Amino acid sequence: MNENSALSGNAAHQHKLLDLITQSWTAQGACVAAELGIADLLRGGPRSSDDLATDLGVDARALHRLLRALTTIDLCAEREDGSFAITPMGALLGTDAPESLRHWAIWWGKHLWPVWGQLLYSVKTGKSARSLLLGTEGFKHLEHDPETATVFNRALAELTRFESHSVIAAYDFSRFKRIVDLGGGNGELLGLILSRLPESHGILFDLPHAASGARAHIEKSRLADRCEFVAGDFFAPIPAGGDVYILKSVLHDWNDDRCREILANCRQAMKKDATLLLIERVLPERLDHSAANQSAARSDLTMLVALAAMERSEAQFRSLLNSAGFETLRLYPAGTVSVIEAIPQA
Repeated sequence: MNENSALSGNAAHQHKLLDLITQSWTAQGACVAAELGIADLLRGGPRSSDDLATDLGVDARALHRLLRALTTIDLCAEREDGSFAITPMGALLGTDAPESLRHWAIWWGKHLWPVWGQLLYSVKTGKSARSLLLGTEGFKHLEHDPETATVFNRALAELTRFESHSVIAAYDFSRFKRIVDLGGGNGELLGLILSRLPESHGILFDLPHAASGARAHIEKSRLADRCEFVAGDFFAPIPAGGDVYILKSVLHDWNDDRCREILANCRQAMKKDATLLLIERVLPERLDHSAANQSAARSDLTMLVALAAMERSEAQFRSLLNSAGFETLRLYPAGTVSVIEAIPQA
């Protein structure tokens, strides 16, 4: 390789690295667009930035610059007359969009943003940066902040909605008549399962801050006669007698010792013939450059900075389950997550 080729290669790497370093601006752009409700305001058709600024009470020139920036990431489109329209992807930031990610954009750009800024602290100590910033452990901060709790629960509901159809397609729930969803949030997954199984009943179990959203979703889904919300903590006794216990995106929030506490409470509540389902990301043993692996690595580091927790590999899940008295039967890939089926050891 001659010197010019080497310089050319380095320049390409520099450009790529600069993009990686600065791409966080897109998260903030999406977050601000979500908070301002741009998608909702443009739902009826294109509008000028001046018109939007008047409705929003914001600086017209600054809003125009934001909207132009959003066109470069396909969240808005600028028309020949200078007005702006929402794109199909931008419409997903709408409040009532069927596949909305509005609250996830706000959760990431507003609530996870300062936590990620303390990644170095978490790497040095292995501790939660959120605990450093807020002085609370786990999700305790949500108990005293209803507004943040609402954003969190809706954000998780949006992600669960995104993943649930793949879970339903990958795993057959039809043999279960009594389904207990632990840490089920607003009930997106349980509601979808019950909608497919008219003879089954469900218990949605979560902390009290999830109650209003969960009950509203149960009512909206017309499942009030077959599903109940039970407030509680899975570090304490949980409802007994279920045919299946679901832990979706729960164990990645906790270290191994706390996970074993949760699993011990599950085992205590379970009948001998009951089934435990973990629905989680499963890390490959080695990560590569693929988009899927980048997403998995991002999620793993999010667990570190937010909760001093982790995503796990299949071997780590099997070891964890075995140490808590469970036998792993099978793993069912389901899009970005997998369904891990386990039963109590004899």
